[in-house]
Amino acid sequence: MATYVNNLRLEEITTGDASGTWGTKTNTNLELIGKALGYATEASFGSDANATTTVADGADDPARALYFKVTSGATLSATRELTIAPNTISRVMIIENATTGSQIITIKQGSGATVNIPSGGVKAVYLDGAGAGAAVVDALADLDLTGTTTAATITASGVITGATVEATGDTSAGDNAAVGYTSAEGLILTGQGSTNDVTIKNDADADVLEIPTGTTNVDIVGVATAATFEPDGDTAAGDNAAIGYTSAEGLILTGQGSTNDVTVKNDADGDVIAIPTGGTDANFHGNVNILAQGDLRLQDSSGGEYAAIQAPATIGSSYTLTLPADDGDEDQILSTNGSGVLDWATNTYLGFEILTANKSMEASGQYVSNSSSTLTHTLPSGSAGATIVLSNVGSGAVTVARTSSQKIDSAAEDGTLNQGASVQFVYVDSTVGWHTL
Repeated sequence: MATYVNNLRLEEITTGDASGTWGTKTNTNLELIGKALGYATEASFGSDANATTTVADGADDPARALYFKVTSGATLSATRELTIAPNTISRVMIIENATTGSQIITIKQGSGATVNIPSGGVKAVYLDGAGAGAAVVDALADLDLTGTTTAATITASGVITGATVEATGDTSAGDNAAVGYTSAEGLILTGQGSTNDVTIKNDADADVLEIPTGTTNVDIVGVATAATFEPDGDTAAGDNAAIGYTSAEGLILTGQGSTNDVTVKNDADGDVIAIPTGGTDANFHGNVNILAQGDLRLQDSSGGEYAAIQAPATIGSSYTLTLPADDGDEDQILSTNGSGVLDWATNTYLGFEILTANKSMEASGQYVSNSSSTLTHTLPSGSAGATIVLSNVGSGAVTVARTSSQKIDSAAEDGTLNQGASVQFVYVDSTVGWHTL
């Protein structure tokens, strides 16, 4: 008999149970695991009173989600408790209080500790699953931020001193020396001096770049000095690192290095785009995002036509598809395991294959043997839930052979299929092997 004694309340099927439904039940469990890593919302408070939400046994429910948005069907008038059942599950959750009424909600599991979440707040908690005395604990209450911490906004009441200071606001004309930031302008340097408004120096205290006071000019105190740096010619094959321009090509970047001709890096000195030396390839070191449902277009040899890959107009949750390790066999199709991993599978919609000679059968295959001679058809290495259909219309008997040490109906013996007989095989496990229906 199946049990559900695990933190995700998945169905744990016992040996010999659920014959013929292993695939369905396994797919259900995989879907529930995916949901447990995702987002869900529930109107947990149907009325202005304490409530309980339960992670169901082997079935979908919002409280299973990692990120759980709690709403209410009624306006709360006071702090209300939300009990997450059963009290034996141990897990981490991120819970958002999106109830109406601007009230605190108290998350509990048993008679142990609880966590309060203010209206509009979000907290990461863990449930210890200790039964009747189960507790809910704020997972980030004692978080140690030793090391590098990155935040969108840091507010301080005094002076900020550190190895790195990241500004979050614009500068103004009266600033003597200021660092700022806006989403449109990015990093902003503002100053006012008698000679220069901004001066950038090297470690020898020598000027590298200057913005003269009250001007929009930029002086590069080195090889290139100009009020405006605008290339007006092409680059050449011998350039070590050059920026050029032509009316046809626009901006041109040219270089020559022992590994790459051109390397584009981010602010962490990490490679983003690289053009290997002497080649026309471009290597991307991270993800490539094509925005606004744009196409990935693969041109034909002449460049006149293309094949495009495009995302749907709306995606509920991001996902990744991982391609198989090889190119598959003839007539196979791509199949998913429900978690984004693709593999080649026999296309059962192609109908039955007529066999007139010995055959190494494939999982999901459907076969009709038609021969006056004795034939041997060999079962493949099985995996749980795999099926094969075989019928013999020929006058010759068919030997159904096993692969390696696998079994048929728990016996280490080959089978025989006489004329007019049909059988469906379902692979169960290493003990039963291929079970006949």
